[in-house]
Amino acid sequence: MPFSYHSHSGQFCLHANGTLQGMVEAAIARKMEVFALTEHMPRDQEADLYPEEIAAGRTPKELFELFKRFHHEARELQNRYSDQITILVGFETEWIRPSSRKIIEELSRDYQFDILIGSVHHVNSIPIDFDAAMYQKARESEGGTDETLFNAYFDAQHDMLQAILPCIVGHFDLIRLKSDHPNYGFRQMDDVWSKIRRNLCFIASYGGLLEINTSSLRKGMTEPYPNAEICKEFLGMGGKFVLSDDSHSVEQVGLNYQGLLSFLVESEIPEIYVIKPCNSLAGGKYMLNMTACRISDLKRHSFWK
Repeated sequence: MPFSYHSHSGQFCLHANGTLQGMVEAAIARKMEVFALTEHMPRDQEADLYPEEIAAGRTPKELFELFKRFHHEARELQNRYSDQITILVGFETEWIRPSSRKIIEELSRDYQFDILIGSVHHVNSIPIDFDAAMYQKARESEGGTDETLFNAYFDAQHDMLQAILPCIVGHFDLIRLKSDHPNYGFRQMDDVWSKIRRNLCFIASYGGLLEINTSSLRKGMTEPYPNAEICKEFLGMGGKFVLSDDSHSVEQVGLNYQGLLSFLVESEIPEIYVIKPCNSLAGGKYMLNMTACRISDLKRHSFWK
């Protein structure tokens, strides 16, 4: 019963590859039971376009049109393959500045989505995971050290969490990807760890879920997002988890899930959660139809054999 609640396709994301249909068919071929289609939300300012979007001549208006086509096709695929796999349709946020909230709220209102992934990819409107040069620019904007940038990242994440209450929090500690020591922990940085605990406590308070995201492993890191120390801290707060591959191509669907089982056991995570379609918003919060799956039951699924 493997699941993934975070994916992108080259059809709607220029730093990914393949089609939306190809992603669904790959998930079916790999015996996944639930797979979420979650393209990035559109951005409304020219300054926020990524280099590959600029090279392709994309405009913010075109990003909104592309997003509309994504939603339509994702719903069509959800219906077409409903007898083979449970498909969820959602989107991943961009929290670039406070005005991002208005776009997120409008998209949630104008379209029917099953899930929302709350992610932060920017600090001071500068991307922190695109490449080393942009990470360095973001770091310099916060005084020039990883620690000061980490503090700013987790503050931006807290703003995002409070504003939109995402049902799933995406790659919680993404900020370590381009840092000088991406496999180091955070506990030795008192201020940073305090902000991490504050954010985790808030997520737990409204019932949000942390995704355990394996995309870090294909980028050379030794642990998923979030790392084990964060998972254990969240677990101690009564926190709940889902699994995500954050795939950007058909080859990455379910990638590195084999090593994920041992991480779950070593982190003493007893269960992960399974989400099914609900299509319900209440007070601006996504309402989820979810059940717990024990790790002992997960191990027995044919996906792992």
